[in-house]
Amino acid sequence: MIITISREFGSGGRELGKRLSDVLKHPCYDKEIIQTIAERHGFDEQYVSHVSEKILQATYPLTIGHRFTMAPSPIAKQAVAIAAEQQKIIENFAKQDDCILIGRCADVIVKEYHPFNIFVYADMDTKRKRCIERAPKGEDLTPTELERKIREIDKERAKHREFYIGAKENTRSNYHLCINTSGIEIKKIVPVLAEYIKVWFEIRAKNKTNI
Repeated sequence: MIITISREFGSGGRELGKRLSDVLKHPCYDKEIIQTIAERHGFDEQYVSHVSEKILQATYPLTIGHRFTMAPSPIAKQAVAIAAEQQKIIENFAKQDDCILIGRCADVIVKEYHPFNIFVYADMDTKRKRCIERAPKGEDLTPTELERKIREIDKERAKHREFYIGAKENTRSNYHLCINTSGIEIKKIVPVLAEYIKVWFEIRAKNKTNI
């Protein structure tokens, strides 16, 4: 049972994944992927996160789809190496056992394992509220600045996904379930969602076909 969660920034995708992990008793991997890369290579975690997305996009088309080739500059080479390592780690998690993978185009990377793919989104008011509640100490953005940050991060995520699949797409049509968390307490929907996912995998196993 492999579950992937893609999400808009501030929509609660990470919380959803962690709570699903508690209910289904499957490990959930999110920042752990970045932490693993940082530890193996001696990099700062924020640097790994930045390089693996923004700088990696700048190397395109030197890195097409899942084939990573050598890039011309040292920083670009690091970006390609980090992206390849991230992909390998995600694939290894999927090979090992049932798990929940959050973000990082995991649904594309582990496609051959036929995961259940979730997309989490919410209206701007909900995303702003969630970001304010979970803001790191010392961050004091105005509502306008916060909204700008949310839109910029979502835009970067869309670009990163476009890099992985090689084309633009209708995002929500590529998922088995899209969840609008606007005005909803995530902990209240997780039990129902967990049962839905179990049924989905049971049906797929019986039919021996992809849903």
